[in-house]
Amino acid sequence: MRISQVDLFEVSIPPIPPIAAVMPKIYDITLVRIMTDEGLTGWGECQGRKADLETRFQSYVGQDPLAIDAFAQTDAINCALLDIAGQAWGVPMWRLFGAQVRDRVPVSYWSCPMEPAQTAAEAEVGARAGFTNHKLKARPWNIVETIRLMKEATGPDYTVGVDPNTMFVQPSVAARLANELEPFGTVANFEDPVLKDNLDWYRLLREKTWIPLALHLGAPSGVLAALKAEAVDYVNLGGAAAQVRKSAALAEAANVPIWVQMGGLCLGILAAYSVHLQSTLAAATLACDELPHMRVADITDGSLQLADGHFVVPEGPGLGVHIDEKVIEAYRVA
Repeated sequence: MRISQVDLFEVSIPPIPPIAAVMPKIYDITLVRIMTDEGLTGWGECQGRKADLETRFQSYVGQDPLAIDAFAQTDAINCALLDIAGQAWGVPMWRLFGAQVRDRVPVSYWSCPMEPAQTAAEAEVGARAGFTNHKLKARPWNIVETIRLMKEATGPDYTVGVDPNTMFVQPSVAARLANELEPFGTVANFEDPVLKDNLDWYRLLREKTWIPLALHLGAPSGVLAALKAEAVDYVNLGGAAAQVRKSAALAEAANVPIWVQMGGLCLGILAAYSVHLQSTLAAATLACDELPHMRVADITDGSLQLADGHFVVPEGPGLGVHIDEKVIEAYRVA
């Protein structure tokens, strides 16, 4: 088998209107389609512009897709190659990552920074759709009011992951806000609440609140450092699949739960890829941040099933999802 063609599609699918009103564009996304001379097609997805990727990705033409070390490639190519391999061997992609430990992967609803009443309205939408956790880009000046209104709108069982992107800055601010937020009982975690260059701050803050603390990390060395410093209750893991697997193993050994964010506000290809991986990670028990449902169109045409706040792990060969090329063409920009 040989790769006969590599096509790139830069697409721009807007976020849903409440997010688009604040963040009309989040980042550039390019899809890659690898076709073989035996009729198999693999898909991948990455952040970036087509023009910056074209030359490098065309270098795969003529190679045997089953002979390439997929995990040594960028994630978009890795995904496309594993998609082809799974189809060639008749197995779902998760089989190429390891033993499956779950067939449904929890996922969050999501909001960018908005006024408290707007966020509460979005939380109500998420709760009605079956989600039980809401990832919130938080700000120190209105987070208490936001959490109060969210609880009023959704009830006590709809939890919130508070991610201020270190904008609480100092432990004293984070501790004060934690003290104000604890009585609501709905804050599931503080992610990156303070500056991340001092793990002692995180260990100190863990002593000041029962709200679990999380760090958004990637490299195994950073995860190991946080675990050794006893700085975290949870870890949000990002990066390439091979890196996530290594870091997840460290967290599992330390009995620290994780969630995964390989794409964030990605499209369905990268989300499906991540879901396959997460289905094999024992520590990945928390709601992930793969968020194609926060866009106005779905390139998988519903084949990456989302129900009651969980992705259903595809069982078909390879990625196991249908790619709707009409949607891709409708939103293609290059």
